[in-house]
Amino acid sequence: MEFLVATAIGVMTMAGVYLVLRPHTFSIVLGLTLLTYAVNFFIFASGRLSINRPDIITDPNEIYADPLPQALVLTAIVISFGMTAMILVMSVRSYFESGSDLVGLIGSEEHLSEDQV
Repeated sequence: MEFLVATAIGVMTMAGVYLVLRPHTFSIVLGLTLLTYAVNFFIFASGRLSINRPDIITDPNEIYADPLPQALVLTAIVISFGMTAMILVMSVRSYFESGSDLVGLIGSEEHLSEDQV
């Protein structure tokens, strides 16, 4: 099971980095979203998942559920939602001002080959 979780986190991270390196703004937004999912999944998996256990330590010898990773993931979800909304607004504004969704300097479209666009 650990191999499956590690592979899923690695594939999401790999796909996110690939999309962030693309020259289009929509690909970058999707890549950042995938990267935040991978980080959230990693943080959630790092806090061992224990079922039907208390969140508060009542007995030091008893197994308890660690609430810290869950709180961190919840906070990260809210922050990533705000970040995604901000990036989408900035990319739409950039598209309307420049007329292109390419990331880079204005007027640099002629330097890209056909397979990159």
